[in-house]
Amino acid sequence: MPEGDTIHYAADRIRAALEGRVPERILTPHPRHRLDRWPEKLSGRALRSVDAHGKHLFLRFDGALTLHSHLRMTGSWAVQRDGAPWRRSKRRAWLVLAGGGWEAVQFDGPVLELMSDARARADPRLADLGPDVIGEHLDERRVLERLREDDPTRPIGDALLNQRTLAGIGNMWKAECCFAAELDPWRAAADVADEQVLAAVAFARREMTRSAREGKGFQTRPHAVYRQAGRPCPRCGTTIRQRGQWENNRVTFWCPGCQH
Repeated sequence: MPEGDTIHYAADRIRAALEGRVPERILTPHPRHRLDRWPEKLSGRALRSVDAHGKHLFLRFDGALTLHSHLRMTGSWAVQRDGAPWRRSKRRAWLVLAGGGWEAVQFDGPVLELMSDARARADPRLADLGPDVIGEHLDERRVLERLREDDPTRPIGDALLNQRTLAGIGNMWKAECCFAAELDPWRAAADVADEQVLAAVAFARREMTRSAREGKGFQTRPHAVYRQAGRPCPRCGTTIRQRGQWENNRVTFWCPGCQH
């Protein structure tokens, strides 16, 4: 799943290519949106800003209209020179925005919607998001408040995935930040000290910010424990384990030797 760093990287690239421009070409090739008339609704409107918050991307147009994107497990954004070959099949493109010699293409949805700015502000899925882990300013007090409002028996590893508490962390960065803070992901959130929570968050913020800036692909990021089950821990040599966690059974990777 694309996590917050991937979305911020996409936002930066779209912003550099298209922000302030009126798109010269808007296409909605996917059957789901062919009848939505987005090219007509956005015709002549400049893309005034491109924003990311956690795993959500917002393309804000003149006329108080916003395109909201969430990639979930399958989606991706590509920004390239107009006319260059696409890295995915044309049948998988949901949206194409082109202008100034550049092209931004959203592939494989699955959440792509045009809404008014007012609706975007009021939508509970968006209004209830927690602070962005790599936003300009991170309100640590608010993160802790929201964490303590959550189920106190919830394992801290899964609690870090709650986008209402902290927006942007997914399964990979959850595993890596818990490892960096020597934090047992199975410990109940109520039993984890604020300082240890913030140590994990600080690692995620630092490394995700770097990833968003450099734009490294998912597979090229350094993984200490994520998808390393069965291998020795790089810190203590204990065999890394994996197991599904909490209600959604998201796979958690951890070292039982030094994360205890």
